[in-house]
Amino acid sequence: MLKKCFQLAIGLLLLTQLNAQTPKVDVLTSGTKTSLRGLSVVNDNVLWVSGSGGKVGRSNNAGKNWNWFTVKGYEKTEFRDIEAFDANTAIIMALPVKDMEAQATILKTTDGGENWKVVYENKTKGMFLDAMDFVGENYGIVVGDPINNKIFIAETFDAGESWQELGLEGKRPIADSGEAFFAASGTNIRLFKNKEFFLVSGGMKSRLFTRFNVAPLPLVQGKETTGANSIAVYRQPNGKHSNNMIVVGGDFNADSSSFKSCYYTTNGGKTWKAPAEPPHGYRSCVEYLSAKDILACGLTGVDYSYNGGKNWQWISKESFNTCRIAKLGKTIYLAGNNGKVAKISWQ
Repeated sequence: MLKKCFQLAIGLLLLTQLNAQTPKVDVLTSGTKTSLRGLSVVNDNVLWVSGSGGKVGRSNNAGKNWNWFTVKGYEKTEFRDIEAFDANTAIIMALPVKDMEAQATILKTTDGGENWKVVYENKTKGMFLDAMDFVGENYGIVVGDPINNKIFIAETFDAGESWQELGLEGKRPIADSGEAFFAASGTNIRLFKNKEFFLVSGGMKSRLFTRFNVAPLPLVQGKETTGANSIAVYRQPNGKHSNNMIVVGGDFNADSSSFKSCYYTTNGGKTWKAPAEPPHGYRSCVEYLSAKDILACGLTGVDYSYNGGKNWQWISKESFNTCRIAKLGKTIYLAGNNGKVAKISWQ
C-alpha cells in the first residue's frame, strides 16, 4: 500500500511538472496603430519591433514599458524586418513606397531609435526586400525578390554600415517562374557561422536554398499565396546549425487550413515528414525554443510542439505575425497587428 501511494505521489509530481511546462501567451501591449512584422529580441529585457506607418518600438524592461518612434520621412513605409544589437543599435528594412525614388532601403540607429540614417538604397525597378539575418554583430545578409529571375542577396561585414550585392560562387541563384519570398516575419532566412544560410521560398514553387544547393519543399504551392513563410533551424551550442529543421507556411488566403502547412526534417532536408498533428492553419513564423520545444504563430493563433514538430498543440487563438527567442536569454516574444506584443510564460 505504501509503495502504491509513493508511486501515485511520484506520478502526480511528474504530471504537475509537465503541466508547469505548458506555455501560455501573455499579451503585454496593444493599441498602437501599426501592423508589427519585425521583431528582434536582444536579451530577456531588450526587444525591438517594427511595422507599418513607419513605426518602430523598443522596450528595455521586458515589454512593461515602450518607446514608440515614427521614422521621419518614412511615415507611410512598412518596416517588415528589424535586427537589434543592443538597447541603442538596430537596423530596419523598408518596403518600397509609392512616389519614393528608392525601391529598397535599409536604415540604422545608434541612439535608441531617436535618429536613423540610410545605410543602403537600391533604385532598381521591381526591388523588394523580404528578410535579413545576422550572425554575431558584424556579418549579415538581406534577401529580396528575384530581379530578372535572379534572387537578390546582399551582405554586410560591418554591422550594416555598408552592403555589397552578393553572387554565390560568382552566380546568383535562379528563381523559377512565380517563385519569390514572403516579407511576413523576417524568418524565411536563417544565417549561421561560415556564412551558411537556409532560405525558403513560396508562390508557384516552394524550395529550400542553401549557399551551394537548392531542393524542393513539400509544402502546398502553385499559387502566389502559397508556400513556405518561415524556417527554423536548431542552433547547436557551438553556434553551428544542426540537421533539425522546421518549415511552416500554407496558404494565407486560407488561413485556417492546415493542408501541407508544416514539415520537419532530422537529416538536413534530405527527407521531410508531415506532423501527425499539424499547426492549426497557415503559419507565418516558427522558432526553436530548445531541441524539442518549438513555437509557431500565424493569423489563427499560436501552436506549440513538445516533440520536435511531430505533434502541435493550439495554445492560443490570438493572431500574431512573428515570434522570436532572445539571442542572449530564454524569453520568447511575439508580435502582431494593432501594435500587439506578447510574451510566453510557463504554467
